[in-house]
Amino acid sequence: LRVTSSQTVHLNHQSCQVLYQTSEMGGGHHYNPAAEPKPNQDVQAFVDAKTPIAFRDTCGHLLLKLNKCRRSTFYNPNQCEDERHIYEECQYNGYLQRIEAKKILASRERTLAAEAEE
Repeated sequence: LRVTSSQTVHLNHQSCQVLYQTSEMGGGHHYNPAAEPKPNQDVQAFVDAKTPIAFRDTCGHLLLKLNKCRRSTFYNPNQCEDERHIYEECQYNGYLQRIEAKKILASRERTLAAEAEE
């Protein structure tokens, strides 16, 4: 794991959760706890909302809120911007978590391979 001075990486080894905060110009990103992917979801809520299986991922709890807002505003594109942004941020955070988990697994495999050669 290589970290530059402009990045802060928080890694929870139990669930491989990674959150990036950057302070570079143009970034202005911040940690948003509402956009955190959740590994355990309420399956019955997905069934009740008739959410397709493809969308029942770690950010599905935010998709339920977004779709509820969309239906209540008749899919007005100027509404539900906050919900949409939080959902998309959650998707991005999930992507970062998967990439970091892949790096950790590759590092462990290289370590095991090096130990096996000795």
